[in-house]
Amino acid sequence: MSADPRHSTTDPASATGRHFADIKSSNPGRDVQRVGTARFLGEDVTKIHDPVWAVVGNLGDSQCYLGVSEKVAAVQAAMSARIARDALAIRLIAPTFTVGVSDGQLNGTPQMRFSLIGRELVNDAVSVHVAANQVAGLVAVVACDKPPVGTVAAMVEQNVPSVVLSDGSIKPGRHSRTGERIDLVDAFQVASSPDEELREEITLHACPGQGSCGGMFTYNTMQTFFGVLGLEPLHMVAPPSDDPRRLEQFPAELVDCLVTMTARGIRPRDIVTPAALRNALTVAIAMGGSTNVMLHSVEIARAAGIDLWDEVMSQQEFNELSRRLPVIVNMRPFGAYSMVDVEASGGLPAVVAELLAAGYLDGATITCTGETLAEQVARLVPPPADHEVIFSCARPFKPTGGLRLLSGNLAPEGGAILKLAGVESGIVEGVFTGTARVFNGEHDLIAALDERADEFADNDMVVIRYEGPRGAPGMPEMLDPTSKITTICRQRGITIALMTDARFSGGSVGLVIGHVAPEALLGGPIALVEDGDTIVVDVNADRLDCVEFRDPAILAARAATWQERSRANGGQHPDAVDVTHRVLRRMRASARPALAGGGMASD
Repeated sequence: MSADPRHSTTDPASATGRHFADIKSSNPGRDVQRVGTARFLGEDVTKIHDPVWAVVGNLGDSQCYLGVSEKVAAVQAAMSARIARDALAIRLIAPTFTVGVSDGQLNGTPQMRFSLIGRELVNDAVSVHVAANQVAGLVAVVACDKPPVGTVAAMVEQNVPSVVLSDGSIKPGRHSRTGERIDLVDAFQVASSPDEELREEITLHACPGQGSCGGMFTYNTMQTFFGVLGLEPLHMVAPPSDDPRRLEQFPAELVDCLVTMTARGIRPRDIVTPAALRNALTVAIAMGGSTNVMLHSVEIARAAGIDLWDEVMSQQEFNELSRRLPVIVNMRPFGAYSMVDVEASGGLPAVVAELLAAGYLDGATITCTGETLAEQVARLVPPPADHEVIFSCARPFKPTGGLRLLSGNLAPEGGAILKLAGVESGIVEGVFTGTARVFNGEHDLIAALDERADEFADNDMVVIRYEGPRGAPGMPEMLDPTSKITTICRQRGITIALMTDARFSGGSVGLVIGHVAPEALLGGPIALVEDGDTIVVDVNADRLDCVEFRDPAILAARAATWQERSRANGGQHPDAVDVTHRVLRRMRASARPALAGGGMASD
């Protein structure tokens, strides 16, 4: 039996004709660990000064991340094989992993504040890894909601040849008696049910196997975004996490992409252009994507040195696009199917082909395969729309786009976001008029929904504030309260709307408006709303207004009262929570507003 090559004391350079003495080394102190690492990994020690390839993966405490490690290992093996086969002057280093949190497990808890912050910390980790190790080529295996965005932002900032592999979606669960499809959102929506047997059934069967949330929630919104943007091959987005191709076929294809990008000098910032960002946003709207795309698209544009609202599209242009662009998929949470069904119907290439044919996309943008977006779709030869899961633009699933940005006296700078594709009731001839019920934090609302649900009435407008990027801090998702409200509305046949300076899960449905800014902690108008105020949502004019604020005297008096209470409390309004955790304190001190991505400022 031969010795374990990781612990060999022989010089493996003999196979290549290179010798250690030939390398340009003048400092053994800097080289000795590289030599030891190369030997342990079975690599050629004469390559310790060659350009570096690396693999990173997202890991965390949920089934979203269960498939990541084996895919990282498969990509690492494909890289090693390609380096050996083609005698590439490349040094391969050990994989690394970033922290991730589980949005599903943390929704409705104080720990959910770390979710968006996690995006920032992943960016830090990947940026340090790439810069400190002089990585010249990167493949990232990404999972869950926020770690992929932090990973991609770092890839774009560091701007070395890089490509993404989505870990893939989880398959939907099945109700053990009815056979009905169920998922994570169903679990949140039955949380308040008095039917203990139903709650147990959903808990045990809604999320089988591995992979990230399967509907058109934030994970699939962003993986779709990355694919159309050009950083991931289109055919790799939709297959489920346990699809054998993710281990047997895709790793070698990703290495092909890395070789092509390196040879042709294609870098992430060559791919992430205003035209590509516009394409990616267009597909997100047409697929009824998560409101979180409005935070994450701005962040990725920022990483590329692009001002999304100035160089890609204004808020008005976004709304004009959403008005004329149909929703062409029948997907959860507003439809019936999951991403695995989209894959069975042709995958993301079929969706992109429909939008290209209808003239909504710029097919000339470059992608990680070295092809343009149109060339990549043509090579993949996707099938036509089946009008069951994927629809054509001529015969869409819904006639208008999924997202709308609102401005008005409650959102003077705009940016308040409504997912029209998820609205189930309440808007009559484009207008909803509601009565404010104010809660200074998610916890207070959840308690009211659990203990006094019968007190909520038709056309209530629930207001959750002090949960913004700085207020929470961390801008948590509101999936728990929106799910409880959805259940009440369906059971009683009423409409309860919600607005907040926080954000939503892609699984939230209903008349819910997030990202209202300036946020309450900073004294924005949402901080001045009182119980009983009249709130008007007008999607004809894209406005969000408090009727009482139309009187300047009322607005000025409330602002003065708010400011006095803040001054008396040492500069922070007493309704805002205090924080002591070091990362939460960093977020409170430096978070950008939602329109700027909601992340930590870097300067």
